[in-house]
Amino acid sequence: MRKIYDRSKANLGKQLERLIDMTNNQYRNKGLADVKKIPTPVQITRNNRGTVTGKLLRGEWVDYVGIYQGKALIFDVKETSSDTSFPLSNIIDHQYELLRSWHEKGAAAFLLIQFTKKHEEIYILQFSDLEKWWEQSLEGGRKSIPHKHFVENCERVKSGNGFVLDYLKSIGCEGRSKK
Repeated sequence: MRKIYDRSKANLGKQLERLIDMTNNQYRNKGLADVKKIPTPVQITRNNRGTVTGKLLRGEWVDYVGIYQGKALIFDVKETSSDTSFPLSNIIDHQYELLRSWHEKGAAAFLLIQFTKKHEEIYILQFSDLEKWWEQSLEGGRKSIPHKHFVENCERVKSGNGFVLDYLKSIGCEGRSKK
């Protein structure tokens, strides 16, 4: 059976990215951080007098990278329509490996995860927490992280301090400057 494209679900991801982009502009304008969206790579297949045709390629990066208080940060944005858990299959192996590599070198590496169906919540999942769940899944454990884990162990990201989604307060960098 052919899966029907659901435009409303595609737009959910874009809506969250717009909120993060607005927040990143606010952080930049206040001199707190400089965080950029990594564009999805495109292979140009044809250029006919300025009309360009291309195809999206599988990216080798995550969604965002930046700097905050002299510390590198790198993160990906994920969504789930499940109201009970976040499937680890939503994370591509190369994304996990990139987050792991940067984490090992001292960067703040994390995921911003939105539960869209019932809860309408966004959480920050630090890489060290993700790593535990990932390794357990490779050893035959759960293939998803329960929503309850997010509620009990992760910071919920909300608007605050004049920012659309104030995620920086949750990444473990102390002494945020106030301008």
